[in-house]
Amino acid sequence: MTRLSSAFATPALVAFITAGDGDTAANLDALVQGGADVIELGMPFTDPMADGPAIQEANLRSLGKGTTTADVFQIAKDFRARHPDTPLVLMGYANPMIRRGPEWFAQSCEAAGVDGVICVDIPPEEDDDLGPALRAKGIAPIRLATPTTDAKRLPQVLEGSSGFLYYVSVAGITGMQQAAQASIEDAVAKLKAATDLPVAVGFGVRTPEQAAEIAKVADGVVVGSALVALVKEHGENAAEHLQSLTKSLADAVLNAR
Repeated sequence: MTRLSSAFATPALVAFITAGDGDTAANLDALVQGGADVIELGMPFTDPMADGPAIQEANLRSLGKGTTTADVFQIAKDFRARHPDTPLVLMGYANPMIRRGPEWFAQSCEAAGVDGVICVDIPPEEDDDLGPALRAKGIAPIRLATPTTDAKRLPQVLEGSSGFLYYVSVAGITGMQQAAQASIEDAVAKLKAATDLPVAVGFGVRTPEQAAEIAKVADGVVVGSALVALVKEHGENAAEHLQSLTKSLADAVLNAR
């Protein structure tokens, strides 16, 4: 079993923060100590089109400090040394991932101990831009499904995907709204009928109560903006606040069933 597959043996909490925003090493440690099962590390980018204000601002704070792709990989490598068993997924956009070539990026992921990659703006139809290079290094290309992913297109989304399927529960940007629970339940049921991959639900999940409801039907719950907002609020001293919120989310997810 891989680190990712092991993480979804029970409903998993997937926790996101942006690399280079605040004390990233301390923040990552706090997420693990709080009980996050999978870590998503955002790669800062100037035009994060799928993200709402909280993560957009985190990207700008990180880039304003001069965070580079090399810094992101060093953060990942150091994380892997401290946490050998916790899955780490990089999430970001195509430009930083492929500008030096997909093979370079995949090799860097492997060297840093990264388990999976979510590239928001490379659709399945353009898988050749990055997918083969990742798979060759044993890195999971994690795909996104949305409320507009119909039965005709879903097989293409699933083909070549691994790790888990990320269901974006709203047709919009991160952190701004949450889908109705009934629509999430319907969507998760359809996705699980089409794939054996774990299905994790994100976008708009901010509270333990919301996380628990989703964890009753999904294999994982993704929380990002609520955590990133704590980094904005507390700056270099965010770690204890992140650990506290993560623990309440993780407990809710674990006890949901």
